[in-house]
Amino acid sequence: MNRRARGGLPRRVRTALLMALTAATGLSALPAQAHGDAAGPASRSGPAPGVDVGVAPSVGAGLGARIGAELWTDLGPGSGPGPGSGSGPGPIHGTVRGDCAGTAPVVCHFALPPGTYEVTALLGGATAGRTAVTAESRRTVLAETATAPGRTVRRGFTVDVRDPEGEPTGPVGSPGLDLRFGGAAPLLAALRVTPAPRTPRLFLAGDSTVCDQAAEPYSGWGQQLPRYLRQGISVANYADSGEGSQSFLDNPALFPAVEARVRPGDLVLVQLAHNDKQTRADVYRANLTAMVERVRERGGRPVLVTPVVRRWFNTDGTLANGTALHVNGLGVDLPAEMRALAARLDVPLVDLTALTRRRVEERGPEASKALFLYDEKRDNTHTSERGATEFAALVVGELRAQGLVRASLVRGAP
Repeated sequence: MNRRARGGLPRRVRTALLMALTAATGLSALPAQAHGDAAGPASRSGPAPGVDVGVAPSVGAGLGARIGAELWTDLGPGSGPGPGSGSGPGPIHGTVRGDCAGTAPVVCHFALPPGTYEVTALLGGATAGRTAVTAESRRTVLAETATAPGRTVRRGFTVDVRDPEGEPTGPVGSPGLDLRFGGAAPLLAALRVTPAPRTPRLFLAGDSTVCDQAAEPYSGWGQQLPRYLRQGISVANYADSGEGSQSFLDNPALFPAVEARVRPGDLVLVQLAHNDKQTRADVYRANLTAMVERVRERGGRPVLVTPVVRRWFNTDGTLANGTALHVNGLGVDLPAEMRALAARLDVPLVDLTALTRRRVEERGPEASKALFLYDEKRDNTHTSERGATEFAALVVGELRAQGLVRASLVRGAP
């Protein structure tokens, strides 16, 4: 007996339609069962309809081909995307447009509603390739990956699509899912996007050192976090420039928006201190406590993260000063307050202040400039892509070590 998707056609008919379209366009389609890395974990979201983009061999090979795309394998009434919300895609039926253009980079756009999507890409081609992938607002979802001539590799990742796509109080950006295949020699052979509304999320509440920065040379560590995670967990970065613990808690686009999306088991990482320059200790503790309690009420798992150090050296080559270690203008040692609160509330703690202090002091006054934007902006607070990448690795390493993220979901060895 043919199995039917809800409201759709028999699998045999859908497969025949897909094969016919592939043959008619001369494109290659990624097999529906192919998800994630070749050696990675299976998807936790179960089978779901998806959209394939078959990429012509010329894409990434210098011919500048533009490809059109395919259709959802769940063919039902209506056309185009239906209404959606930040919690997952709405009903999607009929034809969904997806287009890829260019060669270096290859840029792909899918007209999809907000939600969580698993992406599986087949990388490689006739020549040697080196392909890196960013999604939405410059989020690195895959570090540069090498492929040998005539070989392909399958890589998967999960993307949080929302509106706006970057900082919550920033520009709206472009609706839908945007992917950019760059690197030294990008080669994209095939691509599949599948709704994953039940995939666990990792939410980020933070400031400009965490957020999805809109433009180079800036990069927040939350923007680089997805590169260390395999398909099966989505990073939803709600960090926003200039926010302190009070403003993040009060702004409806920030903590209340995170709170509304949290489901049982979701992680919520909170790093807020840089902009609490005149916050009293009792107010700071009360703000963090409110966030912890409200996440727990939703069944989520709060994690407190002490702030990234400022690159502010003493003459002895250490960061043992209040500017570097976030003692605010009222004399409040904000990381110490967070550590004590985590212990009192029995909340997991990532002591990123201690971890980044060790890393920056190891590099010393000169080499550590590359981790921040000292050379570009004389900025000792905001991180470069290199610094954000290194600090994201420190966060992932702690999450894995504390059992907050399964080792099988971690890509590489931060």
